[in-house]
Amino acid sequence: MEVTFLGTSSGVPTKSRNVSSVALRLTQRGEIWLFDCGEGTQHQLLRSDLRTSQLKKIFITHMHGDHVFGLMGLLASCGLGADAKDIELFGPPGIEPYLKSCMKYSYTYFPYGVTIKTVEPGLVYEDEEFTVTCELLKHRVTAYGYRVSEKNKAGIFDVEKAKKAGIPSGPLYGKLKAGETITLEDGKTFSGVDFCGPTEIGRKFVYCTDTVFCENAIALAEDADVLIHEATFAHQDASMAFEKMHSTTTMAAQVALAAQVKKLIMTHFSPRYAPGNPIQMKDLLLEARAIFPETVLAYDFFRYDIPRRRDKKI
Repeated sequence: MEVTFLGTSSGVPTKSRNVSSVALRLTQRGEIWLFDCGEGTQHQLLRSDLRTSQLKKIFITHMHGDHVFGLMGLLASCGLGADAKDIELFGPPGIEPYLKSCMKYSYTYFPYGVTIKTVEPGLVYEDEEFTVTCELLKHRVTAYGYRVSEKNKAGIFDVEKAKKAGIPSGPLYGKLKAGETITLEDGKTFSGVDFCGPTEIGRKFVYCTDTVFCENAIALAEDADVLIHEATFAHQDASMAFEKMHSTTTMAAQVALAAQVKKLIMTHFSPRYAPGNPIQMKDLLLEARAIFPETVLAYDFFRYDIPRRRDKKI
């Protein structure tokens, strides 16, 4: 699971930062899941090492322009040679009429198939490997945070140990790998836990923007391997954050601390903290690290590989 930041500015793009979009690449299945799609996202994809043909799912947090204005252009281009197909789009109320209006008035259609699903708090998507859930955040419009949870996997099966124990290969190995107890014809019993390595704990990715500090963000981020959280404002600009319903650096850090996440990556920065201004990006990082040391600042094309977790017991 690899995270690539395609846009890290809030509101408007700058010379060095595009507006919001984050790509989650599931390398084991050759898929890309996109979170938000601000204006220019398809250009950022072209500048990255990501392949648009692998785009399978898009999750939109809310309907503000800096999170959706790139959506129609990207989907239209996917139908003009990007070899994309069967894309699922998840988003808040308004996402379907918005997209259909864009299609209608631009005379555009998607020849490869796009499924639009309006989300509600709770389970959004599930397959044999992943679940995706969402919760309402606290913004000026309906906004959701998303959590992608990889399901736990059984540990590596020790074939040689099974052979030495006299267990014949075949279906019995599958049962042992699944943790079951088997009985041989001679009456001997064996438990799968004795032949499997440590359980591989599924990784957890959480994306929260736009929002002011809220309890739902903490619940969504609980025990996450990586929390991507907006940090639009510095701590001294908290009054502005509350007015605009955005987070400060310290709010993001407090969510990470309360949720006991492994890593906090802050994004969605106001352009006001550009070089030459009294408060700069390094100051934002110091503010957050004073509360949650495992914090980094995202920048466009920053990539983070989510490490695996292993434990002997769930």
